[in-house]
Amino acid sequence: MRRAVVTGAAGFVGRTLAPVLRDAGWQVVATTRNASAFPPLAGVEVCGVGGLGPDTDWSRALPGADAVVHLAARVHVSDRRRANDPEFHRVNAAGTRRLAEEAAKAGIRRFLYVSTANVNGEQRTPEPFNELDPARPDDPYSQSKLAGEAAVLDVGRKTGMGVVVLRPPLVYGPGVGANFLLLLKGCAQLPLLPFGGIANRRSLIFVGNFVDAIRTCLEHPKAAGQVFLVRDGENLSTPELVRRLARALGRSPAVIPVPAFVLRAAATLLGKRQAVRRLLHSLAVDDGKIRRELGWTPPFTVEEGLRETAAWFMSRTTPGPVPGESGNRPS
Repeated sequence: MRRAVVTGAAGFVGRTLAPVLRDAGWQVVATTRNASAFPPLAGVEVCGVGGLGPDTDWSRALPGADAVVHLAARVHVSDRRRANDPEFHRVNAAGTRRLAEEAAKAGIRRFLYVSTANVNGEQRTPEPFNELDPARPDDPYSQSKLAGEAAVLDVGRKTGMGVVVLRPPLVYGPGVGANFLLLLKGCAQLPLLPFGGIANRRSLIFVGNFVDAIRTCLEHPKAAGQVFLVRDGENLSTPELVRRLARALGRSPAVIPVPAFVLRAAATLLGKRQAVRRLLHSLAVDDGKIRRELGWTPPFTVEEGLRETAAWFMSRTTPGPVPGESGNRPS
């Protein structure tokens, strides 16, 4: 049986990916900072490896494995004082290189690195980003993820290990946290939302679609050595996303036009500047390459993904505090 090591398996994407790989015939080793963080799952072996970095000991997880899916990362932080934290580079670049080198030594044949569409930076033209566009990451998180891409591709070239890089936009679905959960709460609870005047385009990907793309890239022989952008089947403006989310929730808040400078000013006062910035700006990607070269198409439509997310949200009987900037990014 094929054996796959999934790092960051206790996170939002990892919890969905592990059973999908298991059901596709993979023996899954779920690595986490703390083994007790991953819920018991039949057919999945859990391995605690501590924190991710250049000194992480991978000797218990990698032997006998055929593939690695590297999800673990230090993600966005909302605290401005920590935005330039050197831990981004230590974890996402140096830690990723160490894992790739150890994987190559262990004879791993396929190494899949989950990066972020944010490595492309600000959208300067109306055209969606594609894999040939120059990377211009504009924050320490995205810069460290691009450095992680360079590290794994370099190891792949030097060792012959088949490396694949996936660049997803924002990932959503049941269990989502951070800004998407805030948007869900707003659509469910507020009588009006101030996004009607935003004329942007953003790509998203439902977690069910994303894990299917990961599985495809693990198994397809033509994926090795490639970088792929992925998304759901269409790009949405923020007002359209809000309207579809509200419809999935059975709500109909008024979506009113408020000038962008007013939203930015209010967000700055509330300490939510980065969250609102992502709602105002465009980040659209072209996923034609993975469709053409691997024959991949997302198995879920946007409406199906939003319905599943809304159903999960409405099923929460005692909603807890909104998570911080973690869990559901890469982008």
